[in-house]
Amino acid sequence: MPAPDPDLHHGPVLLPEDPTGMPEPHDVLAAEEFPMPAPRRGDEHGSVVSRAPIQAKVGVLTAGAGLLLVVRRLRRR
Repeated sequence: MPAPDPDLHHGPVLLPEDPTGMPEPHDVLAAEEFPMPAPRRGDEHGSVVSRAPIQAKVGVLTAGAGLLLVVRRLRRR
């Protein structure tokens, strides 16, 4: 049965002091200090951006690239 290697043990981990010298906690998430704004009243979607226009553009670009390939192949013949 496997066992830990006794040669790989090390002493206790000593962490360095805080470089800022501040004794109280100071590393907080920005989300705690700056919360998301509430959606406007009457706006059912809030500030969510719809992905439909982006998907439509990708579809148009894909169709255009396909059409370009077809036209190039037809011209080679």
